[in-house]
Amino acid sequence: MTVLLDVSDLSYGFKGKTVGTGFTFTVREHEAMAVLGPNGAGKTTLFRTLLGLLPPHAGTIAIAGKPLGEYSRHEFARIVTYVPQAYDSYFPFAVRDVVLMGRTAHTGLFAAPASHDRELADRALAQLRVDHLAGRPFDEISGGEQQLVLIARALATEAKLLIMDEPTANLDYGNQLLILDEIRRLKENGKTILFCTHHPEQASRCADTVLMTRDGKILAMGPADGLITAENVATLYRLPSGSSVFPVITATQPSI
Repeated sequence: MTVLLDVSDLSYGFKGKTVGTGFTFTVREHEAMAVLGPNGAGKTTLFRTLLGLLPPHAGTIAIAGKPLGEYSRHEFARIVTYVPQAYDSYFPFAVRDVVLMGRTAHTGLFAAPASHDRELADRALAQLRVDHLAGRPFDEISGGEQQLVLIARALATEAKLLIMDEPTANLDYGNQLLILDEIRRLKENGKTILFCTHHPEQASRCADTVLMTRDGKILAMGPADGLITAENVATLYRLPSGSSVFPVITATQPSI
């Protein structure tokens, strides 16, 4: 399968402070990869670097075989789209207009959307099963609905790679399951997804490949069904010996 994201010996962080070092991994077309680690592990900072919002301290990032630094923002937005966490600080745009914003990579920032753009927006809303919300103000729908709309906006870009930062953050349990089911459905329909989480059960539920990170390092990486074990999760989260973990995790698979 085609490699969409190729990261080699990446060090990343902020000006004057390196957060992570030695990150090497790939994300292939039609694959879902989870970056799994505790809070404060640097997952969001890693994603901001992959999105070109922070300069790498060392190493390389290539998107579809082309170095990240050689993309214009317009070109980049046609290949990679970002799904942020849903917050309450949005202006009261209509839901359909929020999704239409995903078409700016194709139409230009100030261009009026064409009928084709509106069709793609409506199709994305229908695919996420929130088309009944199209005329509602975005800031008046629930957090779970907001997250589905943000995913619909990402789909409307027609980008090849979806990057999701803690897609279930701030959601109740029912809405978390709803979002996870949609991520899994998108993966099964051929989308390429990179998401981060601090919940092992979410990585197990949605990802083909898992990258475990702690203290700015890759602790382990491999297929989800072989990597997410009771022993590995205890190591990742520094749990005391004998601690119980989420029941979907077994202790019969290889350890770190």
